[in-house]
Amino acid sequence: MKRAMLESAKDRILLMDGAMGTMIQRQRLGDVDYRGKRFANYSADLYGANDLLNLTQPNLIKEIHLAYLEAGADILTTNTFNSNQISMSDYKLERIVKELNFEGACLARQAVSAVASDSRPRFVAGALGPTNRTASISPDVADPAHRSTSFEELRIGYREAAEALMEGGVDLLLLETVFDTLNAKAALFAFAELFEEKKSSLPVMISGTITDRSGRTLTGQTIEAFWCSVRHSRPLSVGLNCSLGAQELRPYVAELSGIADCLVSAHPNAGFPNEFGEYEEPPEKTAEFLHEWAEDGLVNILGGCCGTTPAHIAAISGLVEGIAPRLLPDRSEVLALSGLEAVSIQP
Repeated sequence: MKRAMLESAKDRILLMDGAMGTMIQRQRLGDVDYRGKRFANYSADLYGANDLLNLTQPNLIKEIHLAYLEAGADILTTNTFNSNQISMSDYKLERIVKELNFEGACLARQAVSAVASDSRPRFVAGALGPTNRTASISPDVADPAHRSTSFEELRIGYREAAEALMEGGVDLLLLETVFDTLNAKAALFAFAELFEEKKSSLPVMISGTITDRSGRTLTGQTIEAFWCSVRHSRPLSVGLNCSLGAQELRPYVAELSGIADCLVSAHPNAGFPNEFGEYEEPPEKTAEFLHEWAEDGLVNILGGCCGTTPAHIAAISGLVEGIAPRLLPDRSEVLALSGLEAVSIQP
């Protein structure tokens, strides 16, 4: 599958889908919609548990996937951003984490199978979010030593989610919106364990998030530090998503593009939210920014995060079609530029 992805990425910029949450919010679902029949009498508050819709509203999720494919997406991301033990504990749904991931993968696979062809393959990326806790910093300013999670807890949670995604038929794993690289390292360790046990592996995409215009992650890493922290895993791609719109994210994507010796991805927000939390950047504007990135050879994979819709993906598709993707630099040149030592890593 990694070879197939690389072959597809040789001649053109690949497109990811846009925001799942934005499309779900547009449906104006109520509590009863989230619960469905199965969870009608469940004791916990389930409103806003978007991943649960894989079980209670599967047709809706599949329709959203198909809308993104029709808009031109090459890579669908599963509706499993929060499908892990830590995040789902907010809804007391830890016991169904495996099912959420498996069904999320199956829904995306069904959508892809309906439209993919030999001449235009489509791919399913199993989405794994950062969880809602950080292993590197304390959530309590009065107790700097406190941690709300641990490497081991994260490792176990990520392994469970990744295994279910694999069983559901994803083509690759997408570790996204990384704000704490220690969380990401726990995930990458879990993936490596899982791949070794199964004697089968999947390509891995890694996408970090810049907290603000400081150009650093929440835990203080620069772009270069973030890349140096994850490069040992030899990902299919490394990229940035969320927090910023395309205009503000560009310098950091450009920096990453200059030092990474793998594919570079980016899926920014549709600008910044207004005072009501709504994203107002129109598809044409987002596409204009990403067209400039493509023209300047910064990216191999483009998509959208918060606020983006199939209309955004269609607009991006129209403006980047025919533009050559970023050329992968020679590994030795990258090492020289970044001052890094060569390390022995199996591809």
